[in-house]
Amino acid sequence: MQVHIILDEVVRELNRDPAKKFSYVEMKFFSMWYYRQSERIQQQVKVLISEGRLELINAGWSMHDEACPHYEDMIHNMMIGHDFAMKEFGVKPRIGWQIDPFGHSNTNARFFAEMGFDAWFFARLDY
Repeated sequence: MQVHIILDEVVRELNRDPAKKFSYVEMKFFSMWYYRQSERIQQQVKVLISEGRLELINAGWSMHDEACPHYEDMIHNMMIGHDFAMKEFGVKPRIGWQIDPFGHSNTNARFFAEMGFDAWFFARLDY
């Protein structure tokens, strides 16, 4: 609920210290924050992303889990997030990331490979 606090501080800190980098995963929360920012902050975010200092990884609308187990739902979830990332920032994510969901389908490994991801990091392996 307080994602905006994290993103406010991340952008402030990345602008303060060019040696730092940050990765972000879920585009729904990111878009809600981004569209509420001033044009100046939006431009700063675009620069940080283009420099690779703010990296959008996974970039699904959400980090799908067992609540989104059907293949078509996974595709739809990722398409919405990737469309946002491409439209706003011209980026296609390269890394799959599922650290915090409550399990995930065994489909994800193949699914992310076919999406062209270079790597996939996950936790909470499904039984």
